[in-house]
Amino acid sequence: MSELGIAHVTFDCGGNATELAGFYAGLLRREVDEGASPFFATVGRSAGAAPVLMFIRVPDRTPGKNSVHLDLHTPDLAGEVARAVSLGAKHVGDFDEYGAVWTTLADPEGNLFDIGRGH
Repeated sequence: MSELGIAHVTFDCGGNATELAGFYAGLLRREVDEGASPFFATVGRSAGAAPVLMFIRVPDRTPGKNSVHLDLHTPDLAGEVARAVSLGAKHVGDFDEYGAVWTTLADPEGNLFDIGRGH
């Protein structure tokens, strides 16, 4: 029996795909892959990362809360949250629930992501 693997985490972009890819590349300390355009960009493919983040410009983004989001982790929660905000993220809220501590942020297009305290 074959196994499924995650190839991409895809972001539908209302604006420039390369600009949003640049935000996440900066956040993850990676580069936007060669060949990026305002309509399509990836982060991590050239570095062999898995999964690759893929950004596609679409005519109509789904309104409301996104049901899939990135959960990132770091031992330096405050420092990485501050760095994310300096890159253009908006601080949404801080949480301490179910034994986990994290901050929810929104990227420059309003997509939510979390940075949690990890080891």
